[in-house]
Amino acid sequence: MSRVPLCILSSFQPPEVLHGHSPDLFVQIGSLTKTLTATVLTALADRAVLALDDPLESFLPTPGDTGITLRHLAEHTSGLPRLPAGIRGRDPYAEFDGQALDSVVRHLDTLVTAPAGTTEEYSNLGYVLLGAALVAATGRPYEELLHSYILDPLGITDVAAVPPHDRRLCRRGLFGRPRRPWTMTGAILPAGGLWATPRATARLVTALLVDRALGEPAPAWQKAGRLLWHNGATRDASVFAGAAPQGWILVHRLTGDSAATDKLALDRLRTLVQP
Repeated sequence: MSRVPLCILSSFQPPEVLHGHSPDLFVQIGSLTKTLTATVLTALADRAVLALDDPLESFLPTPGDTGITLRHLAEHTSGLPRLPAGIRGRDPYAEFDGQALDSVVRHLDTLVTAPAGTTEEYSNLGYVLLGAALVAATGRPYEELLHSYILDPLGITDVAAVPPHDRRLCRRGLFGRPRRPWTMTGAILPAGGLWATPRATARLVTALLVDRALGEPAPAWQKAGRLLWHNGATRDASVFAGAAPQGWILVHRLTGDSAATDKLALDRLRTLVQP
C-alpha cells in the first residue's frame, strides 16, 4: 500500500494524519483557490462595488464585445478553454506573468470556443481573468482582497500565496529531498496558486459551507445532490473539500493523483453519512 502523506479532517471522526503529513503546515490547495476567488466576487457584489453580470470588458482591455460576464467566469460558462496555449513544461506557470496575461486579454476573441453562457467548460483561464478583473475593479492586490473580505472577517491566518519556507510541506523525491513545487504566484494565482494549512482549509470549509458565515456559498462550489464540493491539484498535491447536511470532510494528500484523492474523500463521505 502506498505511503502517500495524508491528512483527513472531518466532522465525523478525529483527525487522521499519516505518513508525515501535518494539519498545521502549509500545503498547496490548487483549484480550491477558486472558491475563495469567487467568494471575493460575491462579497464585492454584495457591497455594490461591481455586479455579477458586469461585462469583462468593463475591467480588462478585451477586444470588442466578448459577451463574457463575471458570472460566466465564476460559473465556467465563459466559452473559454481550460488554459491558453503555451502552458507546459516542468514548471508550467512560471512564465505566465502579468505580461503574458495582458497578451491573452488583448487576444481573447481568438480563444473563445463557444458563445458565453451556452456551454459549461471548466476553465482555469476563466478564473485567471476573474481574479484580474477583481483586482482591476478595486485597485487592490489579490491577497489583500482575500484578507479584507474572507480571511480577516473569519479570523483565519494560515492562507498565503507565499508561505514561510520553514512551514511548507512538500512531497519528497527519491532521495528524501523536498521537491520544488510549481511556481504559481503569477497570473495563475486566483485560479489555483494558494497554500494553506489543512486546519485553516477546514475552517474555511465549515465557515463558507456549513455556518454560511459570509452568506450563501459562492458559485465556484460544485453541486452533486445536496453535496457542495470542490477539489484541486498541482503536480505534487491534491485536495477535496465538501459538505452535505450530514457533515463535512477535507482530504489532502501529497500527490497529484486527484482522482484517487477524490475517490477516498467520497468513499469516506458515503461511509460516514449513511445511517
